Amino acid sequence: MNSLLRTVPGGILLILLFSNLTFAQIKIEGVVTESTSKDPLIGVSVQVKGKVVGTITDAKGAFSFNVNAQPPFTIVVSSVGFLTQEVEVTGGKSHFDIQLSEQVVLGNEIVVSASRVEENVLKSPVAVEKMDIRGIRETPSTNFYDALANLKGIDMATQGVLFKSINMRGFGSTGNPRTVQMIDGMDNQAPGLNFPLDNIIGMSELDVESVEILPGAASALYGPNAINGLILMNSKSPFLYQGLSANVKTGVMHESSRSKATTPFIDGTIRYAKAFNNKVAFKVNLSYITAKDWEANNYSNLNQGGNADPLRGAGTKPDYDGVNSYGDEVQTNINSVAQTLAANGLIPAQAVGLVPSTFVSRTGYMEKDLIDYNTKSLKANAAVHYRLSEKVEAIAQINYGYGTTAYTATGRYSLRNFNLTQGKLELRGDNFTVRAYTTQERSGQSYLAGLAAVSMLNDFKPHATWFGQYTGAFVQARSQGASEENAHLAARGVADQGMPAPGSSSYNALLDKYRNMPIVDGGGGFTDKTNLYHIEGFYNFKNQIKFIELLAGANYRMYELRSAGTLFADTKDGRKGTININEFGAFVQAGKSLLSNHLKLSGSIRYDKNQNFDGQFTPRVSAVTTFGEHNIRLSYQTGFRIPTTQNQYIDLRTPSGTLIGGLPEFDSRYGLSNGILRQNLSAENIAATIAGDQSIGQSADAYARAAITQAVTAAVTQQVNAAVAAGQIPNNPAAIQAAITSSVQGALPGAIQTQLPGLLAQLTPAFALAKLPKYQPRKLKPERIATYEIGYKSVIAKKLFIDAYFYVSQYKNLIGSTTIVVPNAPAGPGLPIESGIGVGNFNGYSRTVNTDETINVRGFALGLNYALPKGFNIGGNVANNELTNFTPSPEVQYAQFNTPKYRYNLSFGKRITSTSTFGFNLAYRYQQAFLWESSFLLPSSNTAPLFSDTQVPAISNLDAQVSMKVPAIKSIIKLGGTNLFGKSYIQAYGSPRIGSTYYVSITFDELLN
Repeated sequence: MNSLLRTVPGGILLILLFSNLTFAQIKIEGVVTESTSKDPLIGVSVQVKGKVVGTITDAKGAFSFNVNAQPPFTIVVSSVGFLTQEVEVTGGKSHFDIQLSEQVVLGNEIVVSASRVEENVLKSPVAVEKMDIRGIRETPSTNFYDALANLKGIDMATQGVLFKSINMRGFGSTGNPRTVQMIDGMDNQAPGLNFPLDNIIGMSELDVESVEILPGAASALYGPNAINGLILMNSKSPFLYQGLSANVKTGVMHESSRSKATTPFIDGTIRYAKAFNNKVAFKVNLSYITAKDWEANNYSNLNQGGNADPLRGAGTKPDYDGVNSYGDEVQTNINSVAQTLAANGLIPAQAVGLVPSTFVSRTGYMEKDLIDYNTKSLKANAAVHYRLSEKVEAIAQINYGYGTTAYTATGRYSLRNFNLTQGKLELRGDNFTVRAYTTQERSGQSYLAGLAAVSMLNDFKPHATWFGQYTGAFVQARSQGASEENAHLAARGVADQGMPAPGSSSYNALLDKYRNMPIVDGGGGFTDKTNLYHIEGFYNFKNQIKFIELLAGANYRMYELRSAGTLFADTKDGRKGTININEFGAFVQAGKSLLSNHLKLSGSIRYDKNQNFDGQFTPRVSAVTTFGEHNIRLSYQTGFRIPTTQNQYIDLRTPSGTLIGGLPEFDSRYGLSNGILRQNLSAENIAATIAGDQSIGQSADAYARAAITQAVTAAVTQQVNAAVAAGQIPNNPAAIQAAITSSVQGALPGAIQTQLPGLLAQLTPAFALAKLPKYQPRKLKPERIATYEIGYKSVIAKKLFIDAYFYVSQYKNLIGSTTIVVPNAPAGPGLPIESGIGVGNFNGYSRTVNTDETINVRGFALGLNYALPKGFNIGGNVANNELTNFTPSPEVQYAQFNTPKYRYNLSFGKRITSTSTFGFNLAYRYQQAFLWESSFLLPSSNTAPLFSDTQVPAISNLDAQVSMKVPAIKSIIKLGGTNLFGKSYIQAYGSPRIGSTYYVSITFDELLN
């Protein structure tokens, strides 16, 4: 026994167990009512402070439970929407009549995300937002996840009904790896994609207790990748939220440019939870939604810098590469095709002069004919909670999600029958948590629409055949006097003959063939079975150390990448289909209250190590001053982002090039040192190179003159041979050679005069390409951020809640991407191999890289909420983010900041309360227009401008709902609509147009007050 007591924490645990056994059981009972109506409150949590023992009130507001504790101790009585009460239990009293008053204004919530310990939101050391059950019930949005956009500083990037990415403080994207989303302590990322998939694989709305959001760096406590924000989603405990609840929501979605403008949707959810003897509890959740997704139908031409271009028709550019049409990324220079045709005797040599040096794209297919828009999502959740003692609770939980939706990345992906499973075992007490979980990702029948389209077109007619027919028809039309524009139209009509029409049996057969065929076999399908394994624990020393708050924790994580070569390089370099990545980290946090609790100082530091990168330290320090209800905080926060699994090992072929990781193994695999950065291929750069190097012009001139001489000689030789056959020239070598020499000398000056300028215009840039600097690979590093922030929070007169902050952030080693063009063949014999870039003989690679310089971002936010009489409330917030100093580096040419400078939200509503059965809410959101930059928008032409007109227009939305509580059936009926102005909008360039949704829902709750 003595040896056991000397162990830590074994000795502490034994002492606690024996102490519990020595205490006599005390029965605590009572009734909880609403302070105004005196009606009993159902489902109110009554817990012993510092323990997991407790219960909830029954249908009469009564509660009763036993506790092994000697008075005095405290019970905490709480329910969402009411002010929490702490009641002292002293000797001789065990029955309590408790009245709860409604909480009319925000500001008294408890949050855990900011410091990983419970604290009042007013005294949080960093910015934090919270949405609770009441906020979810009151939102006019169609679901709680969409409602997060009404919190200050939150941006959404919608890619489909079920797929939205939350962005904060800039550098937004359609799959944001700078934001971490956690569900009940589990990282909710899809490990093969490295970001959360909205809530498609997440929580049932009926099971959401709260959502806490930390805008800004949270790496000091939560580790890698929480660099711009953390989303912490907490589900309901089956001990505290029992009984049956269900929700059915249905309505219509409308957007005028869709194939079918108005379509129905249905969303159903059911939850059941039950506790037994305050020892064992379980819950099950099931939800299903089905809808016809929003459509992405932007047909601007990327090769014109995103400028508006109607559907292909008269006057459309021959190199058309539509934003949301696919297969048209395949293009080539038809002058090069004409030269090949002439060399093979398929067109006359002189016909080559009729063909301009112009890139032509294949005719593609629209997204609506390629993507599976039959959106659906099935979510199932089950958990068992077992209280080992009054201070320790064990949890076994499994979450499963299955669905179909669309996603925007380097292309548009159909995540079809995608599924993800998370399983967790957790042991937690009042001062510690140990948790282990796994995430199992399965891609189902997901595919990349662009690759499927390219393969379909090549199956219908091989690319070489299509371009040959196009060029031959173009020559024929020009020979007959047609203009270049009309010749292009005629040529396309000839080459497209027999092209399967969308919806036809031949088209459907091709689509099914190539969307189901893995990428490595020539199709567009993924075969991803990537897994994540994670174990962590943290310990609060509050029971051992009293003079400071001390918390410490550690974690270990392993990624197991398994994509059968369709996403990662897991089949390259002798690998047998698996890449393992190991990470570990640890942190310690300390806090101290001073000056009679008017000042609290806290600090933390964390160390993390990934096997492919150097270790990272991330400190955080903060100070919070409190005077009455006024709270001012200062903080210095740091964070970092380890390059994602895709940043490291992606090896994905797309229609416009290959996405590759930033690790050194890709340098030699794809000969990157022979490549040229895309931005160096601009017409301006090539012209400057020519002007600065006379040898380029000299080489081009010599090659052109030799080529003209060779062509003239060949033509003259053919004429002389014909004359010899006709008896006009003696049939002997000397006479023949003399005739050839004489004719060449006579024809050559004229040929040079007429042909040399045009050839030099084509050849000079080809020789200039060989002079451009080659790509120099550099070591990939983690991205880092340092943020300085000042904030203020207060509740004035118990009615006005104020929350404001200003921040300045500095980014180092910002992770971006660069495009490297590697030639694979010269444009013609005797030309430098780089010349092939000008005619399409190259491979393009998009690679993860770091910027060189420090990048500064600043911003602020202000939120106000005012409680009016009789349950009415009004509120608003405004937020600003600005990128202050980004300068394109030699490799990273664009920032992808992707956020409006200003956005604001306004709301006005009335809550349903225990004494009121009617409620409503109006929510207005506005955001400024801004430029969207992403790899999805890289044009297929190497000389096309980047992002000249890829604007996300300003958004002005009004959402509204009216709701009524029907006590007789313990239900709330809600009628609502989103985007009531009816003007469709996009939130990310290249993603779908979002219209209006009108819905009605009924929510049943067995414990509804």
